[in-house]
Amino acid sequence: MWIVLGLALAGCRPAEAAAGTAVPAIPTSQPPTATATITPSAAAATAVALIAPASPTPIPTSTATATPAATATPTATPTATPIPACTQRMAQDDLLTLVTLTYGLSRDYAPQDLVPLSDYFPVEVTLGYPTEIREAAIGPLVEMVTAMQAAGLKPQIISGYRSYYAQSVAFSKWLEQNPDSATIVSAPPGHSEHQLGTAVDFGSPELADVVGQPDIEFHTYFFKTSEGAWLLENAHRYGFTLSYTRETFELTGLYYEPWHYRYVGVEMATRLQESGQTLTQYQLANQPEPCIPEQS
Repeated sequence: MWIVLGLALAGCRPAEAAAGTAVPAIPTSQPPTATATITPSAAAATAVALIAPASPTPIPTSTATATPAATATPTATPTATPIPACTQRMAQDDLLTLVTLTYGLSRDYAPQDLVPLSDYFPVEVTLGYPTEIREAAIGPLVEMVTAMQAAGLKPQIISGYRSYYAQSVAFSKWLEQNPDSATIVSAPPGHSEHQLGTAVDFGSPELADVVGQPDIEFHTYFFKTSEGAWLLENAHRYGFTLSYTRETFELTGLYYEPWHYRYVGVEMATRLQESGQTLTQYQLANQPEPCIPEQS
């Protein structure tokens, strides 16, 4: 069972579809000109007397007065907010925060509204793990799990929020055991959606029989279980979306994870479901670059 718990800590890592199959590595102004003040000419300011010959009355002298030009006031150019380095990036608890192997989070970021799942679910659902999730997502998650149970299913929640430190521990274990494939079976610290507190890894009691391996918790065959099939069809109705599909490896750097769902709200989840887009595809197409990636 300790081996199983170690795998659960790693989270977000696709199990190999067949034993002995190696997981491939990721090919992964000039200065402003001073404004001159125009000074009236001395000649223009002095009256020019014109004396008419043989005239008893002098001709009036006209004095021309030059008006100084107004001095232009330089206009200040608005300063754009600098893009932070990804290592300094704080997510502000935005439900649509982009997190991939390229764009990460600060080690200091943690959601401010985390709640323990044990306050909302029995041990049959949490399996006794001390799992947390953001309060913004707990209501929809309870509704979704309740609907699954009403349909005769037995959903399990294996992982939720994972801190930068917890992700670092999990990733280090994968580096020791599988250095060539660690970056595609487990996200490096700061690059996991679990740090956002809105991602959930689901399990199914059917998985062991489907895979033919006792006590297994993560496997790509999760989509073949009753719980996996229900989530794929209905999760968007409760605001959850599948983060890592078969088609998004080049965008996310992570392989297919049919058990990993992220809460983004009903409106966004429904839009993604109807358009056939994944969350990452939408984010890259519609959001500005969130931070400056680390230099490799």
